[in-house]
Amino acid sequence: MLYFAPWKVALVAVLCLLGLAFTIPNFLPVRIAEGLPGWLPHKQVNLGLDLQGGSHLLLEVEAEVVVQERLAALVDSVRPALRGKSIGYRDLGERDNAVTVTIRKPEQMDLAVEEIRKLAVPIQGNAMAGITGGQDIDVSVVNDNQIAVTLTEKAIQQLRRSAVEQSIEIVRIRIDELGTREPTIQRQGDERILVQVPGLQDPERLKRLLGQTAKMDFRLVDVTASPTEIMAGARVPPGSELLESHERNPDGSAVNMYVVRKRVMVSGDTLVDSAATFQDNMPVVSFRFDSVGAKRFGDATAKNVHKPFAIVLDRRVISAPVIREPILGGSGIISGNFTVQEVQDLSLLLRAGALPAPLKILEERTVGPALGADSIAAGKIACIIAFVAVMVFMVLSYGLFGIAADIALLINLFLILGALSLLQATLTLPGIAGIVLTIGMAVDANVLVFERVREEVRTGKTPFAAMEAGYQRALGTILDANITTFIAAVILFVMGSGPIKGFSVTLGIGILTSVFTAVTVTRLMLVIWLRRSRPAALPI
Repeated sequence: MLYFAPWKVALVAVLCLLGLAFTIPNFLPVRIAEGLPGWLPHKQVNLGLDLQGGSHLLLEVEAEVVVQERLAALVDSVRPALRGKSIGYRDLGERDNAVTVTIRKPEQMDLAVEEIRKLAVPIQGNAMAGITGGQDIDVSVVNDNQIAVTLTEKAIQQLRRSAVEQSIEIVRIRIDELGTREPTIQRQGDERILVQVPGLQDPERLKRLLGQTAKMDFRLVDVTASPTEIMAGARVPPGSELLESHERNPDGSAVNMYVVRKRVMVSGDTLVDSAATFQDNMPVVSFRFDSVGAKRFGDATAKNVHKPFAIVLDRRVISAPVIREPILGGSGIISGNFTVQEVQDLSLLLRAGALPAPLKILEERTVGPALGADSIAAGKIACIIAFVAVMVFMVLSYGLFGIAADIALLINLFLILGALSLLQATLTLPGIAGIVLTIGMAVDANVLVFERVREEVRTGKTPFAAMEAGYQRALGTILDANITTFIAAVILFVMGSGPIKGFSVTLGIGILTSVFTAVTVTRLMLVIWLRRSRPAALPI
């Protein structure tokens, strides 16, 4: 226990110097720290929402929209299924959360039921969510000549769960592209998402990005109908609908109205990339399709040369250019009266993909940086008071040994901050509490060792023998006490969220560094002193 090989001494010294090196950037201004060479440590500890300020949103996924879309898709699937078998029908549509259709000839009822049942999609079981396998639709005969198709309860559960999970991933992609550090995106309950973005200076932009579903498609403009006449009361042609433009007047109304075909020429889900760029000194969005989308887009533009087509985003027409020639390269430009910020946000939305369902903001809070600054200042004062109090206590109680413990305590603080910087962990207000707690607990191991050494000295052992026995007999107790606390920190990290995780991270790192500094660093300093001075009695 009292012998350190040269490589062990070098390793301890390197670890302590690395802790100091990774801690130093936290005391530098952000610009200077980011300007350091890449080979030097330059990362700073990420501050959480409660310390740095930022935006807090609680969102609700309107999963019912996904259920309605599945029913609408069933309507579109039933039609060709019946026509393919020459089954006569009428009154096909969606009513009261079910798809109903009336079969004209009773003798074709069994065949119609059989064909519709073929449209069922197997449900993938999920033991964690309590969803077992099965089919997603239930087909039944009503009033002898009518068929009703409903979604099973398991199918509805799967659709809702899938919508929330997909929404979380898309929200994560959109927020990550904002360039913010360490956002918190967590599921709360069945259909809610908690979003916390530390340091975001423009919360309204975040709300705009998350508030858009970003479902884009390309459709033909119906030139046979007049938007003005339809707004005056004329009937919308079958297969078409009236949509607003994305440009708004000062009173909030749309600048233009368009009559567009409901049939989608190319869906936006085949987009693989989009970017903000300039064309003729105007900000535009360039986009690129995958191979399937490129073929569809090429075929659609080749068949409709000299016809206007609409680019529709969330049921609003972004632009409606005329197809001058076939676009066969699988890429194009979206132009309009956009600002630079608008094209950046639009390209981001298209890259991230469409949300499966709209998000509704249930709760919104903006935390100011002043509150975080007060918390940081209070945390610093608490750390300093705890640090000084512990140092004074150790010196008064153990003299020279207490000084060695105090030096190790300072190294321990550097190691904690360095580890947080290296791992890019988020420091929250409870995390500061974890550091303060660690400072108080850090000397526990030293106290155990020093008290054991005192007992050995009282039995008449020599300084070397007392030190050897003190560390050997205290090591087991130190490990037992810290392992149990570390297990508690791990459980808090796995099962907790937000502030609880922040506390568990600093507590867990503090336990590891405390054991290292108490068992290794302090012992190394005392061993070096003991071998050089060879005292007749230990000053403890």
